[in-house]
Amino acid sequence: MTTAHAEAAFRACEKIARTHYENFTVGSFLLPRGAKKHVHALYAFARATDDIGDESEGDRVANLDAWEEDFRRIRQGDPRHPIHAALAETIATFDLPDELFLNLIEANRIDQRRTRYETFQDLLQYCEHSANPCGRLVLFVFGVRDLESQRLSDFTCTALQLVNFWQDIAIDWTKGRVYIPQEDLRRFGVSEAELGRGDVNDRFISLMKFECDRTRDFFRRGLALLDRLPSKARFDVRLFSLGGMRVLDLIERNGYDVFRKRPRISTGGKAWLAFRSLVGGLPRPKR
Repeated sequence: MTTAHAEAAFRACEKIARTHYENFTVGSFLLPRGAKKHVHALYAFARATDDIGDESEGDRVANLDAWEEDFRRIRQGDPRHPIHAALAETIATFDLPDELFLNLIEANRIDQRRTRYETFQDLLQYCEHSANPCGRLVLFVFGVRDLESQRLSDFTCTALQLVNFWQDIAIDWTKGRVYIPQEDLRRFGVSEAELGRGDVNDRFISLMKFECDRTRDFFRRGLALLDRLPSKARFDVRLFSLGGMRVLDLIERNGYDVFRKRPRISTGGKAWLAFRSLVGGLPRPKR
């Protein structure tokens, strides 16, 4: 691939990263320029994989298989998709393992065949495919490869995935999916019919409070990662943690009604969190 083609591929990834992430731009101005384009490539791959699993027409499993086949062409030196063309350089530069990318693809295959999770542990196993690989790949780009940092990153990435589940209960229902563990629904006496109607009663509020508190604990456990990162990498990681915890606060402020108003961080809220992240402030997670 020529230099011009590589640059075009990375520009395509940057456009995806800057226009598709809801809460914050991926790859802040504080990241070293050499790392930023690679973070964009990683995000673009994850975003495209999710889009194939959630929105592509036709047989989505077959579409994911074709996406994986083209990804594997990276090792042969002949990827066809621009995102994979950019990833070829990223993978070679940082010696990234194929397994983490393949896990992200597999998470979307899981979504095609599984719409319910019996236990919270089952949900965590899904997050090991859908969320945790993203954090580990970014750590590699930052030059952080030790197992303890990866473990701490998993806490943060799992927490961010859980926030997305609680934020999108209504949206996932329209796709036929329920990510709230079935054991939790039974524990709090909430039926799926009530989820479908958008009932916000005392039982649902207790359920959501339980899930949000549990998610805050995952954020809390992941905060130790910040001390293990290069200084220029801390802003982005801190910002994503702040953003996730802020969404939990908004869910609580809305009386846990995620059906009529989807919790989102306002433009002003993003600016404030960016400032808090820049100066190194983190709220104490609620217990």
